[in-house]
Amino acid sequence: MSDYIDPTREQFSQMMKLPTDEPIHMLNLIRFREKAIYEEGHALADAGLSGAEAYMRYGEESSPIFERVGGKIAHQWTFEHVLIGPTTERWDRAFVAQYPNALAFAEMVKDPAYQIAVKNRQAAVETSRLIRLKPKAAGGNFAQ
Repeated sequence: MSDYIDPTREQFSQMMKLPTDEPIHMLNLIRFREKAIYEEGHALADAGLSGAEAYMRYGEESSPIFERVGGKIAHQWTFEHVLIGPTTERWDRAFVAQYPNALAFAEMVKDPAYQIAVKNRQAAVETSRLIRLKPKAAGGNFAQ
C-alpha cells in the first residue's frame, strides 16, 4: 500500500506526456505526520521536528526554486469538513500551485537544491494528493 508521498516514475512520465507548453495547476492536499520521520543519517533525523515544522522547512528551502521557475500559489484553503467522501479524511494543507507549464514543474523537481529541500517534505508528510489540472475560465455552471 502506498503512502502517497512521492509520484512514481510511471506517474511522472504519464504527466509529462500531457501537453508541456501550457499553464498547469497542481492541486495539493497534504496531511502531516505528528512527528517528522527523516531517513537515517539525515542531519535532522534526531531533531524531534513535527511534520508541520518539517513542512515549513521544505517551504522555506524550496520557495526560491519554485519562484525561479515561475511558480506561484494560485489558491489556498483551510480544511473544514468532508461532505462527500471518507469522514475520517482530513488535510492540513490544501492549495493550488500554478506553473507556466509542465516543463517548469519538471525543472523544479529536478533541481539539485530542490532534491535536498524535498527531504523535509518526505519527512513531514503522512499522505498527500498531487493532481495536475488544466486551468479553465472561471464562471459558468456545473455543466461546463
